[in-house]
Amino acid sequence: MFDFSRLKTVADISRIHAADRPNAAALDYNERETTYAALDMRANQVAQGLIGLGQKPGARVGYLGKNVDRYFEVLLGAFKARAVIVGVNWRLAVPEIAYVLNDAGCEVLFVAREFYPAVEKALPDCPKLKTIIAMDGGHATWRSYEEWRDAQPARDPHIPIADDDDVIQLYTSGTTGHPKGVMLTNANYLAIFKISNELAFGDYNASDTVLIAMPFFHVAGVNIGLLSLAQGARGVVLGDIDPQRILALIETKRINHAFLVPAVILLLMQQPNARETDFSSLRTVSYGASPIAEELLRIAKSVMGCQFVQLYGLTETTGGGTCLRPEDHDPALGKLRSCGRPSPGHEVRVIDAAGRALGPKEVGEIQIRAADVMKGYWNKPEASAKALEGGWFRTGDAGYFDEDGYLYIHDRVKDMIVSGGENIYPAEVENAIFGHPAVADVAVIGVPDEKWGEAVKAIVVRKPGVAVSASELMAYARGRIAGYKLPKSVDFVDALPRNPTGKILRRELRAPYWEGRSRQVN
Repeated sequence: MFDFSRLKTVADISRIHAADRPNAAALDYNERETTYAALDMRANQVAQGLIGLGQKPGARVGYLGKNVDRYFEVLLGAFKARAVIVGVNWRLAVPEIAYVLNDAGCEVLFVAREFYPAVEKALPDCPKLKTIIAMDGGHATWRSYEEWRDAQPARDPHIPIADDDDVIQLYTSGTTGHPKGVMLTNANYLAIFKISNELAFGDYNASDTVLIAMPFFHVAGVNIGLLSLAQGARGVVLGDIDPQRILALIETKRINHAFLVPAVILLLMQQPNARETDFSSLRTVSYGASPIAEELLRIAKSVMGCQFVQLYGLTETTGGGTCLRPEDHDPALGKLRSCGRPSPGHEVRVIDAAGRALGPKEVGEIQIRAADVMKGYWNKPEASAKALEGGWFRTGDAGYFDEDGYLYIHDRVKDMIVSGGENIYPAEVENAIFGHPAVADVAVIGVPDEKWGEAVKAIVVRKPGVAVSASELMAYARGRIAGYKLPKSVDFVDALPRNPTGKILRRELRAPYWEGRSRQVN
């Protein structure tokens, strides 16, 4: 077990292991291995390069690209330069990418080849963006990442980092249609490292191999990568979610630990060769971001033959919250529909609208207080104050505790939809559809979906005498929002149910699709 007391700041991650085990493999990406010594040296070069570009402490530095080993050079380099990495969701549409870059105030952006065209389109709307570094080279005007990196001195700047310094900024979907930047600090990450190390899913050692599969614009993706590096393990980086590739990596790379969202676990179990895969090296599969079907969990446990750990947390809590430990996955205990008990160092409560703490089986809003709760939302003091009342983070999820202290998610206080582990707010989708000249009114809800957990459905009121099809509305929205936010289906109605103040009654719209289910999330 790694001694986390040695880690004073996140910038120490590569320093410590480069000194202890310089020739050990830190990262493996498409058979390209990076040692801890090389990772630390390149992080130094990135740090010096960012300082040379005028990036002061606290500067936001954008990263747009799929999972790749080089990301961690940039991330650790930003830590050493006391800058803040802004992970940009590569599934976003061009206007959404521009919004994130502008909101964060990014002057520097690292971008992968696949997204060069999107950034070129966004550039006219990003006046603050001064420098773009092409991660894969080959761009006519943007400097190649490796050329830029290798031109920098490899001297560690050793800039002091305070506990309260922001180190990562991730964007969550917003109730008003715009995402909010979650400020995660050095102290948040030191806390989540210690907490994860005390749980079965995050206790790695130097001889372990960890699959790093979830996207780095998600807290789960970046956390697993940093947990692996912080403990000196070998991280196998997966660029895209490909079930056959995952099965092959587990077998050939002898993967010991993996974090996968339920939709990916389902994909793996649907592969015809899943039962022939050698899972003997696999010790833990942790999962979260959305609930899992009990039958899928039963099948996955039988096929993979390893321990399973469920995690419930949010970007705003650096992923921390509750944990359903391996021993809780015994079907005889009847806890598989829960998301476990509070993780070490976490206070979790359920309260009513008046702020009164509720007892077992009483449904209310789930709140979390812990050292890994965010500093706040970037440049949004009112939203931050509302979300962090008295140090308690308001999750927006409705749930209850049972008599044994296990937490159950019942519904959402907010209207958020979770599809394949992605958070989607109806307002974002509604805004994209409402501008169509044939639309008089629109409401968006989540409905059960066997593959993705929930699917986006739009319920549309057409203007009198104007015809429009579902496919036309989806095509209209496609250029305005990310593809994963697009409705999978559209229903047309004469009017939407509203309360006396005009608010759409989403629960009434959702009710027919969720009838007969014990919980209103899937």
